Amino acid sequence: MTNNDKSSHEHSETQTPYCSSCQVDYSEEATPVRKDRRIVLIGVTSVLLVIGLVLELVLDLQLAAEMVYMVTAAIAGFSIAKAGLKALLFRRQLNINFLVTIASVGSFLIGHGEEGAAVIFLFYVAEFLEDHSSDRAKNSIAALLKLAPDVAVVRRNGTEMTLHVHDVKIDDIIIIRPGERVPLDGTVMSGASTLNQAPITGESKPVNKAIGDEVYAGTINNEGYLEVIVTRLSDETVLSKIVKLVAESQKARSPTEKFIDKFARYYTPLVLVLAVIVASVPTLVFGLPAEEWIYRALVLLVVSCPCAMVISTPVAMVSGITSGARNGVLIKGSTYVEEVSRVKMFAFDKTGTLTEGKLAVTDVIPIDASPEDVLTVAASLELMSEHPIAKAIVTMAQEKGITFKQVDNFSAVRGKGVVGSIDEKQFFVGNRTLSEDLRFPISTSIENRAQELENKGNTVIFVGDETGVIGLVALGDRVRPDSRDTVSELRKMGIRTAMLTGDNQRTAQAIAEQTGVDEYRAELLPQDKVTMIQSLSNPSGSVAMVGDGVNDAPALAKASVGIAMGAIGSDVALETADIVLMNDDVSKIPYLIKLSKKTMRIVKQNTITSIVLKLSLAVLVFPGVITLWLAVALGDMGLTLAVIANAMRLSSVSTGIPEISETPSEASSGK
Repeated sequence: MTNNDKSSHEHSETQTPYCSSCQVDYSEEATPVRKDRRIVLIGVTSVLLVIGLVLELVLDLQLAAEMVYMVTAAIAGFSIAKAGLKALLFRRQLNINFLVTIASVGSFLIGHGEEGAAVIFLFYVAEFLEDHSSDRAKNSIAALLKLAPDVAVVRRNGTEMTLHVHDVKIDDIIIIRPGERVPLDGTVMSGASTLNQAPITGESKPVNKAIGDEVYAGTINNEGYLEVIVTRLSDETVLSKIVKLVAESQKARSPTEKFIDKFARYYTPLVLVLAVIVASVPTLVFGLPAEEWIYRALVLLVVSCPCAMVISTPVAMVSGITSGARNGVLIKGSTYVEEVSRVKMFAFDKTGTLTEGKLAVTDVIPIDASPEDVLTVAASLELMSEHPIAKAIVTMAQEKGITFKQVDNFSAVRGKGVVGSIDEKQFFVGNRTLSEDLRFPISTSIENRAQELENKGNTVIFVGDETGVIGLVALGDRVRPDSRDTVSELRKMGIRTAMLTGDNQRTAQAIAEQTGVDEYRAELLPQDKVTMIQSLSNPSGSVAMVGDGVNDAPALAKASVGIAMGAIGSDVALETADIVLMNDDVSKIPYLIKLSKKTMRIVKQNTITSIVLKLSLAVLVFPGVITLWLAVALGDMGLTLAVIANAMRLSSVSTGIPEISETPSEASSGK
């Protein structure tokens, strides 16, 4: 690294407290377990607790043991008591920290110092393990931001230099060698390669990149040498927007989460009142031993703490959202995870969603010439036109290796086609109207063939010479390879499908038949799609709309869940939809539904398990079966870790694409 490079890098480190390339503070990343000071506290307090037990049970030194228990409780319980008192004094809330503090202090007051110390120690361990386990899901943000390198190799004034990504400017030329990750979004200006875009889009196959193609930060260059001109700064890349979206989505709360939080606010004071009743009524009314029932009241306080129930839903939602992000499906909050699980109807836009969104030649039909001659004439004339139909015909000719002919006397007839001379012979390429204008009658057999092609949703172009029509070229918007399988899989899930399009009735019918959707509506304006979403919602309930995020914005907003396609190339898609598919891949939709349903299933499992176990332990409090330390170990620490571990199973819901954790160069070097 040169001195200039070094100073630039140091400047970035001193001036930038967070990584602007992803707009996420590095401090949000969890501290590694081995560096967490709580490990030391746990070690110290565990040794003290053992010493206290030896003093009491082996050496029969009660006073010394009680003092050691107090020190143990003070060390482990300081932060717990502080959090509980702050919640009570400043927010007027009774939380689990306050309840555990009361239970511990109460144990010391009635002569159960060993249990008071054990309760606060076990709860401290439970809090540590809970935080560490929860961070495994939340750390996906840190994992995402690590996809893009911190530095880039930049060529300026003919010299290569290594700069921090913060210091790279628009229009800078960056060098990306084989095995390296792309540091910033840009356009290829030299070289060719294949890129692994799985970290961003979840695509299983490498994507070819050549001059003029876009590349994205965080993707991996497989084998070629690329020179890329930077088009987005470090805080504007597609990856940075993904990270921001995931971070924001984890803060949004679903109806289920809001309900549980509200329930916990009323539940905790109710438990405290019940504990007071258990401690006082048996003694004052029935004359039972006060110490015994105060102890049981303290056990009831600990057993009834709603910690596991409160954390069970958010940890599952976060796990679901981050699992989706790793597979190229961005969900803008747990509300939409929950909503997708209720969807009974999926409405699809046609162009760019069920189809590829671009014209391509589907058939070349010769009449009085060979297929090669028909395509040669059509492509040679269309080479001089900028119309989308012309480009599709020229592309097909290039793929077939056709040699273009010299065209003279070329003219374009607006809205009809083109005319020109090849080898002093006049030809035309256009629609029926152009053929009729040139007084070339279309025979019944040719018309019937054209009708057959049009009934399949194709646009038909007539190719002719001075004698008449010599062939037909059919063009269509190709159906995506996965569209029919996706619709079929949705049907197996009991979900109906509809296609909404502004295209004509005949084209819409042809695409509907090819994809297998249950129903379709054609010739719709954007406002008509909104009306259709509303009408589909009446019998079906929740309706999801899948579109391109631009023309379909009103319908996406109206639907219960709006899902945008191809967000990797569209800022509008990221802003408009509730869920975005980073690549043009409708096959991710069944995965999204499976993820949503499994997430909600785990939420229910966690909630029901928490309630049933808490109630069971609470019942066992009254006959004195449950002790304080067992209440914490089983009812709090054990249950909390169980619901977190259950939520972590969501990482197994995948699209079958292996996760990329290292670059080829890292793998080969053994890093």
